Amino acid sequence: MAAARVELTLLGQTLTVRTEAPADYMRSLATYVEERVRSLHASGVRDPVAALTLAAVDIVDELFRAREDHARVEHELESRLGALVDILDGVTGRDR
Repeated sequence: MAAARVELTLLGQTLTVRTEAPADYMRSLATYVEERVRSLHASGVRDPVAALTLAAVDIVDELFRAREDHARVEHELESRLGALVDILDGVTGRDR
C-alpha cells in the first residue's frame, strides 16, 4: 500500500500526515488522543500543551505495559511448550 496524506484534527489544529495506514484508523487514533486530553482537562489540567504531553506519556505507559505483558506471556508459552515437548519426548522415548 502506498503512503497517502491524511488530515487529522487535534486540539483544533489540522495536521497532515503521510501514512500507509487507513485514514479511518489514523482518525481513530487522533480521536483517542483527544479523548485522553479531554479526560485530563476534566481532571483540572487547563494548559492544552500540558494535557497533550501528559496524554502522550500516559499512552506510552500503556504501550510499554502492553509490550511487557506480551513478552511475559510469550515467555510463559515458550516455557510451557518446552515442558510439553519434554513430556512427549519422555513418553515416546526420544531424546533431544
